[in-house]
Amino acid sequence: MPKEILAPLLGPARLLALVLLTLHLSACQSPIRLMPTPVSFRTGAVDPFAQAGATLHGTEVPVLYVTNRGAVIEKPEPIHTILPSERLRMGVAHVRIGDEALDWETLHRLSTSDDSDERPVVQLEWLEQMASLGAKQSVADSVDAQAFFALLNKALASSESQELVIYVHGSNNTMPRAAAQAAQLRHFTGRRVVVLSFLWPSAGSLLKYFTDVGNAKASVEPFVRLLELVAEHSKASSIDVLAYSAGAQIVSPALAQLGQSARPGESREQLRKRLRLNHIYFAAADIDTRRFTDELKHYVDMVQRVSNAGNLNDSALRFSALVNRASRIGRLDPTELDAEQSSFLIDASRDYGFDLIKVDPSAIPKLPQRSHAFWYEDPWVSSDLLGLLLLNAAPDQRGLESQSGPRGARYWTFPPDFDLRVKQLFKPAVEARIEQEAGLSK
Repeated sequence: MPKEILAPLLGPARLLALVLLTLHLSACQSPIRLMPTPVSFRTGAVDPFAQAGATLHGTEVPVLYVTNRGAVIEKPEPIHTILPSERLRMGVAHVRIGDEALDWETLHRLSTSDDSDERPVVQLEWLEQMASLGAKQSVADSVDAQAFFALLNKALASSESQELVIYVHGSNNTMPRAAAQAAQLRHFTGRRVVVLSFLWPSAGSLLKYFTDVGNAKASVEPFVRLLELVAEHSKASSIDVLAYSAGAQIVSPALAQLGQSARPGESREQLRKRLRLNHIYFAAADIDTRRFTDELKHYVDMVQRVSNAGNLNDSALRFSALVNRASRIGRLDPTELDAEQSSFLIDASRDYGFDLIKVDPSAIPKLPQRSHAFWYEDPWVSSDLLGLLLLNAAPDQRGLESQSGPRGARYWTFPPDFDLRVKQLFKPAVEARIEQEAGLSK
């Protein structure tokens, strides 16, 4: 939507905020480069790729994808639009790190050290659509959808934990950018975790932010359907979800809906076991604080942990709060909550596995003051995320420190020696694996 159309709808102040937001995040449209190596892997003492196997040693990092984007044509390759659809298109996103000149040895060095060389570009080469499932179609009705889930299950069978991580990108995003971000996540899990990217129809422009908000709302039902399909047709031991920025506007209401979707006679525990939702991680979540709190009540007991990592200086969420006239949970303003909401959030942070993680630029070396993309831009934050996804470690086990807010809420911070703590977290896991392999070889 162009500025001349936005102006009468937003008013001068909100339009100015949106324009400033565009300027602040214009760098987001630069090429995606290999993210800084997580601090836990920088010394070479812990090699995340040691167990990956030679077949995964290469610069290609394919990830699975599901999209609810509409398409103007289906064959030979779909041409996707920014319009939401009830149809789910599934396939493989073929992503490559660097160009053909980059070899595995160089990529491995860059991924296991604090090498100062320029990071290679991560780019989507092509989308291989495998299936197109209509709103009223079941997987049993589609041979192609069955083939997609067979591929997913094959990938899970060859992974160490058999966990599935679903990545939900934010606004101002294109399909290539979202696929590249998902590939980064898979790469730095040592390529041992299966990653699926939900490519919802972001318009890829900050000036179309409110188009994205509408499209995110229209993507809730398709995402609910995706989670139900994965729970029913995959052999994932558990399902993790990483929601970035406006991706929270899809994930949180979808989980709230699933939390109220028990079948007749199905207990809460049976619902939890059926869906197998494990860790839900919100990074710089762009969703109304009050709305998030109300939705959290419906699913916080249905998952293992809910993490909310936020930078209180986040410039993107600062301006999002202005244009939406409400604070975002990724930049929490507790004064907006009523007494009941505040009490629930405090109880959730202490008793229900809801972890508030303070991403403080003054405590984390070299973290940009107004960072919005900290989950993949910062080596400390990415290490903490990987400690959760790879080792299922609680915040205190990952090296974070517990703090108490003025109203009694618990939150977690990065201590000055976090880099040393998180390295120690991964060492026992590596040593245990070495001992196990030695025992099997005898």
